[in-house]
Amino acid sequence: MTRVLYPGSFDPLHNGHVELIETAARLWDEVVVATVGNPGKGHGLFTLDERADLASESVAHLSNVSVIKHSSLVVDLARDIGADFLLKGLRAVSDFESELQQAQMNHAISGVHTVFLPSTTTHSFVASRLVREIARFGGDISSTVPPPVAKALAQKFPR
Repeated sequence: MTRVLYPGSFDPLHNGHVELIETAARLWDEVVVATVGNPGKGHGLFTLDERADLASESVAHLSNVSVIKHSSLVVDLARDIGADFLLKGLRAVSDFESELQQAQMNHAISGVHTVFLPSTTTHSFVASRLVREIARFGGDISSTVPPPVAKALAQKFPR
């Protein structure tokens, strides 16, 4: 059985993330989505618990996907859960530069390989930062996020 770990801050989870998770669910026996506390990205809009709950609701239709929370090195989590690979999504060439460096460092310290999957052009422009900004100013983000996330954003930013 192959297991892949898909870590991210997911603040919030958007349809590009869900697309990647759905693809991974077809490629691997088990997909573990890890909402990760990232001190480099500040506090965030949603708490780690909220992000994990939203991710769980958004991927409930996938029987081989589970969601967990994590606040330490991703490679430690990968080892702890027996992940065969790390998964990272790529929206643009600019993503590849930083993700490749991170993948090489992760491999150097743990031996875990990273697999990159490109997003489709349908979702390549979607970024959590942009979703937060549009929602904050009352814009319609319903086409870019799963329904549970749209509802949670509406509660964070009531009109």
